[in-house]
Amino acid sequence: MASLHAKNYADSMVHLTGPLLENRAVAENTYLLRVRAPEIASKAKPGQFVMIRLAGLDAPLIGRAFAIYDVHVDENGSPDAIDLIYLRKGALTMPLSAAPVGTPVSVWGPLGNAFRDAECDRLVMAVGGIGQTPMLVTGRDALSRGWAKRVDLIYGARRSSLLAGVDDFRGAGFDVTTCTDDGSEGRQALVPDVLAERLDEIKQQDPGERIRVLTCGPEIMMEKVAGVCIDRGVDVQVSMETPMACGIGICFSCVAKVKQDDGSWDYKRTCVDGPIFDAEQLCWE
Repeated sequence: MASLHAKNYADSMVHLTGPLLENRAVAENTYLLRVRAPEIASKAKPGQFVMIRLAGLDAPLIGRAFAIYDVHVDENGSPDAIDLIYLRKGALTMPLSAAPVGTPVSVWGPLGNAFRDAECDRLVMAVGGIGQTPMLVTGRDALSRGWAKRVDLIYGARRSSLLAGVDDFRGAGFDVTTCTDDGSEGRQALVPDVLAERLDEIKQQDPGERIRVLTCGPEIMMEKVAGVCIDRGVDVQVSMETPMACGIGICFSCVAKVKQDDGSWDYKRTCVDGPIFDAEQLCWE
């Protein structure tokens, strides 16, 4: 059954080789990559990801998963490229960060499920580390299609030099709050604590306001964000950052513990059953 699922899933994706259109530093050891991929750009939904590798290179043997940060459109308004943000730290991303414009990149996707576009008055995105990556395109979709009236971003990092894309989020019309562990930018606070304050403020100002929360980042942060939301009866979805190998459900290397209807739990593959899960589904321990 799993093999059949993976085959059907693979049949629905696009596999292409496109040139790098941009590849530039946007924060400390953090880069924005734009690759020409019109077939993927036109199909991508908020929260999905792609697998990439440098075309023609044997190392690393497998691709790496990157959340889709944004979709670029040409002068006619047609999607023609995707933007990805990545940390320079491994066997793929170290040489990738040095690749010049024009370098061919192998890309396959879009992969995984997407965030639910359930209507709300306010969409609050609580992110840490590199967890901001799926949120720009998601918040833009929420505002442009009207399933959220307002978008807030609470974005935390260890220090200011690691905050990437803050101007992009502000430019998209989001209400942005930054927090850092060392207080070098924004508030010296942790994302779950800032979120708790924000939700309590919203409830006091307008008890009837419909709120949804999306979160992505370090697992311990997401677990605490989930607890903050569940304690307050707020709907929360999680984008898991589980390391992936194949991206199409064959290798079972990216499993997460997910609760079943009978109270038990089972392993689910993040790449095909996720990466988006309702927080109440997850077993954090």
